Amino acid sequence: MASVRQWALSVSLAVAGLAGGGAAQAGDESVLFGEAARMNNDSLLWGPYRPNVYFGVRPRIPQSLVAGLMWGRADTYTDLQNHVRYTCEQNEGMEGYGWDEYDTRRGGTQTIHDTFNNIDITTSFVKVPGGAHGGSWGARIKGMPRGNAAAGDDQDGPDTSVKTMVVFYLAQEEEGQQISVRDVSGADWDEQGFAGDITFAGASTGLGDFKVVVTQGEGAHPQSDHAYAEERSLEKTTVQSLTALAEHLWQAKQLLFRQIKEAVDYVISKYDPNAAPPPWHVYQLANQPGSGNLHLVQRMYEGPFEFDVLFSSASAGKDLTSADVTREIRAASETFGARFKTAFRLQAPYNVDSTYREFAHNMFSNLIGGIGYFYGHGIADRSYAPAYDEEDEGFWEDAAQARAEHKEQLDGPYELFTAIPSRPFFPRGFLWDEGFHLLPISDWDMDLSLDIVKSWFNLMDDDGWIAREQILGYEARSKVPAEFQIQYPHYANPPTLFFIVDAFVNKLRHAANGTGGSGNDGDTAAAAVAGAGTSSSNMVDNTELGLEYLRQLYPKLRKQFDWFRSTQFGDIKSYEREAFSTREAYRWRGRTEAHVLTSGLDDYPRPQPPHPGELHVDLMAWMGMMTRSLLNVGELLGTDATTEDAAELRTIQEGIARNLDDLHWSEAEGCYCDATVNDYEENELVCHRGYISLFPLLVGLLEPSNPKVGRLLDLLGAEDELFSPHGLRSLSKKSPLYGTAENYWRSPVWININYLALVQLQSLGQQEGPFQARAAGLYNRLRRNLVDTVYASWKETGFAWEQYNPETGKGQRTQHFTGWTSLVVKIMAMPELDVKAGHVRDEL
Repeated sequence: MASVRQWALSVSLAVAGLAGGGAAQAGDESVLFGEAARMNNDSLLWGPYRPNVYFGVRPRIPQSLVAGLMWGRADTYTDLQNHVRYTCEQNEGMEGYGWDEYDTRRGGTQTIHDTFNNIDITTSFVKVPGGAHGGSWGARIKGMPRGNAAAGDDQDGPDTSVKTMVVFYLAQEEEGQQISVRDVSGADWDEQGFAGDITFAGASTGLGDFKVVVTQGEGAHPQSDHAYAEERSLEKTTVQSLTALAEHLWQAKQLLFRQIKEAVDYVISKYDPNAAPPPWHVYQLANQPGSGNLHLVQRMYEGPFEFDVLFSSASAGKDLTSADVTREIRAASETFGARFKTAFRLQAPYNVDSTYREFAHNMFSNLIGGIGYFYGHGIADRSYAPAYDEEDEGFWEDAAQARAEHKEQLDGPYELFTAIPSRPFFPRGFLWDEGFHLLPISDWDMDLSLDIVKSWFNLMDDDGWIAREQILGYEARSKVPAEFQIQYPHYANPPTLFFIVDAFVNKLRHAANGTGGSGNDGDTAAAAVAGAGTSSSNMVDNTELGLEYLRQLYPKLRKQFDWFRSTQFGDIKSYEREAFSTREAYRWRGRTEAHVLTSGLDDYPRPQPPHPGELHVDLMAWMGMMTRSLLNVGELLGTDATTEDAAELRTIQEGIARNLDDLHWSEAEGCYCDATVNDYEENELVCHRGYISLFPLLVGLLEPSNPKVGRLLDLLGAEDELFSPHGLRSLSKKSPLYGTAENYWRSPVWININYLALVQLQSLGQQEGPFQARAAGLYNRLRRNLVDTVYASWKETGFAWEQYNPETGKGQRTQHFTGWTSLVVKIMAMPELDVKAGHVRDEL
């Protein structure tokens, strides 16, 4: 059977007139683009798009069918209540969990090492194309008890006495639609439960008619000689069909416990507490199948178990079987391994040891397997209070008073398709994280990245604002304290999605010139930040589709750029600052005394006290990056609108380049600095040497021969300042603020910023110039330090982490941070440089 990718590719090529040797006719681009987008959506419709839970499945359709898994140890009266697994949580007794292999268009396998419940859970998910509603899918759930040591037995091997309650649920979010247990009169079921497979039938607006089968599977069931065993046999599967409010369906664990309480109350009313049934009987639900918008399928197992969940779209014309799932799981694994070698050609010294390959598979699979689909209302304060302009001294106090008036309201509803930073702690969309997420995903599947970029820009309001944190719906808000849920239309965030636009433009340019399509095209650091890699991409291989995508996206890119310029401008004229341009200066809004959360660098030191005359060098650098990206898109499109924009954008670009030096460069400190206004109303540089100091270099705004590059390399490479055995510190070790207060961005090593530094060092190390040899040497050392640090922590803990300790290399803060920390995969695929010649050592 053809893979999902082959299916989508063949159809889109046929649509574009390429499969049969034909060609698209002029003027047909929009039609072809729309049809290709439809086929792309079909191959991406289903997925484990609920990253908040250990395993949950849903389509990219608002208010549709959702499914999820829960389990817990059922051999004590106390453990089940506190240790039923459902939502991903930190410090829950896990020895690591996540996707071992995953491809968004095909599927993959996840392993969950649940040490407290003494069981390893494996969930496989595969998609089978066909029909008009995104095809069918299957999930295989397997449980394998962990070692006997957990049960006090000195013998090796699994503890087959472990008793596990497993619940798989189906829920229908669409109002007026229900799912029913199919009428199986005369089959193997009765008031005690089902002895065989269980079949559900339903329909929804976006899915048409469908059928879901939970198979009998394999596995032993606990036994007891208690009288209660005659009333409810654990050999059978129980189903409870319920009707709940749509907004409560995601709270399946609470709903399950409500039903378990009924079972417990029944036992208490019937039996002497001193002669109660064993726990696995007490927790068993009554069998109450029927119709409803929520169905709980419960089984009690002793030892290992396995069963399948088979979703069959009626439009596919053929029901999915367990044999199909077995075949597709095997095929998905084979194709993943082969494709990974092409997309990420690991380089020395990480291309020999199979453990490094396993590590790379895990990092990338958890990034792409963590993609989620979110739908619902956000919360925004659109009062546009005058205090939010932040123009007066003491503005942060006035803004705090305005926020305290709580003018926020529900906003939307919206939908978003996005990767996420961390399943247990940040299972939602973050604007500045997303550009970093999409860099490795673009190497794997550029079309998928572009689909996510489009989803983000579809959130843009009429002014050009995109909320920096997307907390859409009840489930997303459940992981966010109330005070952090409100979004403000004057708050920005680093525009990292432009990285992906630049990478795409560069690939299209190579394809149009005949120098490469979606394969390894040698992207330069300045053009893309994406580095080398391959990408399966219809949008690149069929350039008309790609150009049409950019034509539709460009107005939104420009609108966001203009929003930045109109809301985040800095004041030059009021303070008689000397600068080439009287316009190009920028300041993050949302500033407080302790934080600039909008910058993404939260507690990184800034001038004190805050001042309306502040200028922020990192934001100026981001604006330079955006300007360059818009010029690149315009040059490729060559339309009247983009040509008219070009002259203005070049003026802005020159103003930013000149003003970076005029307003932010400190010759004494040898780095770029924020600026403020002192007590005498004079411009003053405030230099906190660290990541901020490097930003014009990090986003590729400096020419290789610029003497300032040498000064910045001095700072970057100094071991008593930024360079550490584990990566670049966020703040200089010499700073009196190093490691102080929250110490969030005041010493730790962050992989995203280190990646940007690596890309620029690689570029410098490959170009003739005064800093070539030094940059190449720093690049080689930094690359190894970063990979070795993330790898060692993963080996020790089973997790990627949000940041790394610059002294010990230990992972810290947020666990399972497989967002931008997964950039380590791209770093492993970056070749070492010959320090003398600057040549690439490409280890194939």
